[in-house]
This record gives sequence, C-alpha cells and structure tokens, in this order.
Amino acid sequence: MGKKPAFLLLPFFFLALSGPAHTRARPITNLSTVVISDGTHDVREPASTQLNNKYLISPSDMCEQTYGFLPCTTSLLGNVFLIAVYGYLMLLAAKLLSNGSEILLQIIGPGIIGGLFLPVLSSVPDAAIILASGLSGSKETAQNQVSVGMGLLAGSTVMLLTVLWGSCLLVGKCDIEGTTAVDLKDTKRFSFTGSGVSTDVWTCYAARIMVLSVVPFIIVQLPQVLNTTSISRVTVLISLIVSISLVIAYSIYQVFQPWIQKRRIEYAKQKQLISGILKLVKMHALGRLFTDDGEPNIDVIQKLFNIIDENADGCLSAKELRALVIGIQFEDVDTNIDDAIEKVMEDFDTSKDSCIDEHEFVVGISRWLNRLKHSAIQRQDDGSWTPRLINDFQERARTEYDLLGDKNDEVAELIENPKWMASKAVSILLMGTIVAAVCSDPLVDAVDNFSTASNIPSLFVAFIILPFATSSEAVSALIFASRKRSRTSSLTYSAIYGSVTMSNILSLSVFLSLVYFRHLTWNFSAEVSVILLVCILMGLIASFRTTFPLWMCLVACMLYPFSLLLLYVLDDVLNGSYPRPRPIMV
Repeated sequence: MGKKPAFLLLPFFFLALSGPAHTRARPITNLSTVVISDGTHDVREPASTQLNNKYLISPSDMCEQTYGFLPCTTSLLGNVFLIAVYGYLMLLAAKLLSNGSEILLQIIGPGIIGGLFLPVLSSVPDAAIILASGLSGSKETAQNQVSVGMGLLAGSTVMLLTVLWGSCLLVGKCDIEGTTAVDLKDTKRFSFTGSGVSTDVWTCYAARIMVLSVVPFIIVQLPQVLNTTSISRVTVLISLIVSISLVIAYSIYQVFQPWIQKRRIEYAKQKQLISGILKLVKMHALGRLFTDDGEPNIDVIQKLFNIIDENADGCLSAKELRALVIGIQFEDVDTNIDDAIEKVMEDFDTSKDSCIDEHEFVVGISRWLNRLKHSAIQRQDDGSWTPRLINDFQERARTEYDLLGDKNDEVAELIENPKWMASKAVSILLMGTIVAAVCSDPLVDAVDNFSTASNIPSLFVAFIILPFATSSEAVSALIFASRKRSRTSSLTYSAIYGSVTMSNILSLSVFLSLVYFRHLTWNFSAEVSVILLVCILMGLIASFRTTFPLWMCLVACMLYPFSLLLLYVLDDVLNGSYPRPRPIMV
C-alpha cells in the first residue's frame, strides 16, 4: 500500500526533471560571430549574439544537480516542491525499513539479530541525511551544510518527546481510578486530572536509558562550558568513542532484555502466589502468623496444612495443591495453574518425592514469612500488624505484577512460509536502505537551497521539516495508543524512548565522525542545549512515574515551541553559530 502513492508522484518528479531547472553551465561563445571594432567605427553586435547574451545564466542563479541528473532550482517554491518530493521518498524509505524490521522480527524473534541489527535500521534515514550533509564537497561546504544534519538530530528528538508524546497521551487517555488508568474506560472525557495513561515499569527503564544516552552530548560540550578550544578535537573523539560504545551496549541490552523481563515477571507471579496462600490465613481466622517475638507461628502453619490436606494423609499432592491454587482466585492476574503448582513443589518439596509433608510445608511457609518480614516495615503495636503486613505485601505484589506488564497474554502469530517471508523482509529492508541512501543527498541540497532562497538558516528548516519526513513511527504510534490499553501505551512510549535513544547515540556517532574526520568546527552549543533540556526533563518525568494525567499533554506540546524559541535565542546569543545564507536573486 505504501508504494502506490510513490508512483503517483513520479509524473511530477519527471516533470521537474524536464522543467527549466538551473544547472551549472558554461556559456559557449562562437568566435565566428564576434565582430571586432577597428576603433573608428561603432559596430553593433548581431541580433543572435544579443539574444544569446540575454539568456546567459549569472553565477548567482546557478545550482548543482545532485548525481548530475536530479533536478535543482534556486527558486523558493521550486525548493519547497523538491523538499516535499524527497521528504516523501525518505518517509517511504523509513516505512519500508520499519515494515521489513517487523516482518523479520516475527520470524527470527528478539534474539541476536533482532537485538543488534534491527534497532540500527530504525535510524538509517536520519543517519543517511546526517552523513549526506557533511560528506561531500569541500570542508567549507561541509561546515555550512552539516547544520542540516544537526538540525535533524535536534528536531527529531524534540518532536518525538513533545508533539508525538503529548499526542499519544491525548488519544490514549482513559479514566484514572486511584493511581492507574483503567483500560478501555474513557468517561471523564478531557479531565486534566481524572484521565490519562498508565505504563509499565519497563517503560520507566526505557526512559532512564534515554537519559543516559545524552552523556556523549555532555562530553562534547565540555570545551564550550570550560571556555577553551585546545581540547575540542580530543573531546569530539572521546564523545565519538563513548557514543559507539553506548550503541554496542544498548544493542546487547536489547538481546538480553527479554530474558530479564521474563525472569522478573516469573518472580512477580511467585510473589502473587505467596500472597494468595497467606491470604487463606485471614479467610479461615487461624490466628496470627507471627508470635510475639516476631517468629513464624508454627501452630498456625500446621492448622493451615491440615486445611489444605483434604484426605488427611499427611502429604499435599499435586491435586490438593491444584484445589488450593484455584481457590486462591488471583483476580486480574493471569496465572497458569500448572506453573503455580510447579513453583510450590519446587520451593517446598525438598525430598523430591512429588509430595509435600507437614515438615516441608512448615519450613517452606516459615521461609516465606521470614522473607515477608524482612521486606516490610513492621509495626510494633498490639500484634495486629500481621494482617496489615499481609495486605501490604499482597497489594505490592499485585502492583509490581501490573507494572511489569506480562506479555504472555499475547497470541503469537503463525508465520506461513517463513523462507518466503524472510526473503520479502530482506528485500524490503534493502529497498528502504537504497531509497534512503539515494534521496538523502538531494534532500540536503534542497533544504540548503531553500535556506538560501528564503534567507532562513538551514538549521531551523531541518529542525522543523525533516523530522516529520523520517519519523515513520508517528502515525503508527498514534494508532497504537488509541487502543486505550495500558499495554499498548507502554509499548508506544517505549518505542518513542527507544527511537530517541538510538538517535542520541547512533545518529550522533555518524555526526561526530563527520566532525572529527573532516576536521570540522564544533559550534553546535544551541542544538545540544535544547536536546539536553528536552531529553533530561521528559526522561526524568517518565523515569519515576507510570501514570500521566492529561494536563501533562499540554506541558509536552508547549515544550516544542519553547524549544524552537530557545534554539533561536541560543543560536543568536552563542556568537551566531551558523552562517546566515547569502541573499540571491530569485
């Protein structure tokens, strides 16, 4: 479906090819038509020569065709059209890379390739534009055009964390009851405090990683902070090494994170099981689980064993444990009964005879109670703290499970003909990479020419326009968030934080490589300041809370124009970092 609109643009593209685009041309003079005066008689040039001179192109009106055949123009509207065409092609490339990655991920799963290779592909469009902005031309040309790459880098980060972040909150809002948003319930409409979204704890981890990803920006800014230029090139190299190291570390984390998450979810389920069994003590009023000196009450534990041991044979079988697990009723927790029985057997059955006797049960429950006692704050009063301790543990276990966001409820899709789908995915990825590589250079030239024609610094053009041409996940993120579930909101915001993280480390690595190996001057303090402000502010907010009221949508969206204004002020204050384009005749 993504190819059809691209073909519709082809006639306009070739129309631009055949139009009167200005190119770098040398006028050829026919010497046979030149008449030389003898000094005494005025000689009038032939009409043909006057006509040729009329259409000679002045140097100020010339532009250079990319690859020697792609159209270029010096007019304002012409460059707007070219930016729209090349921008759409870059958006198409980003969608191809995204679709190909999703297909490949369904086939191979989140393993080594999914963790190392696919995250890099998401940053290919941005990296291609950054590379094109400073790779070709002389050092002076690269110094002027590289601001397009930095503008894209800053603009992508700000757009994702402000406009897209706030929009996802707006379309994904649900009613907030207590401290969390209720899935699929949106009756409070636009209540700034009564509606919002909730995410899981893994989204908080993604936000914290995003905050850590700004370390290379801080390093490269040290010479400006210290007001010295003697170590500028050294800090660029150090920042480059750190950013590449972070790319490798983040990719490795992507490989092992699913296993870590699965282990944490299993631990949360075990805590739910413990809290459910301890809840039986309250239900049957067996007494206090702890004695006056704070030790497990053996008599109460033995009474609990006798209740569970229905046939009174002194041993708890798997059948009796199954009845116990079913009777606990885990409410909203999706607990597999067989897994729960296996966990109890593994924890209690030290003799490995598939039967839990009274001694093993007393030792196992005592171990659970001691663990519970050390993980909570005991209230030294009349001894009634036992049920409160159980309630507190039970509530924390349920909250922790909800925050972890169990993924086991998702049904894996069966892939028919995986070899064909893998070939299709690789072809889509290859096509997207080629389109991004080919279109990035003419897009940078079009932005630079538009900047010259409009007398607007290319930094601001790239900051505002280019992020929307390379962020293919914007529309899909909004559609995903509109499902109004905590699960989908968590995935949406995790994807946003992951995109910003890859931009901060991978795209910055490409940019720093250009600056270092082409011996360019680092004068991008304004952009770095804006990136640091937005990333740290939004990252800290998302790192320490999982529920976001609707009023935070306004804060996030207002941060975008504030960032643009701040960039303009800092760019003007910090010694006018960027050379203003020279005015030319349009």
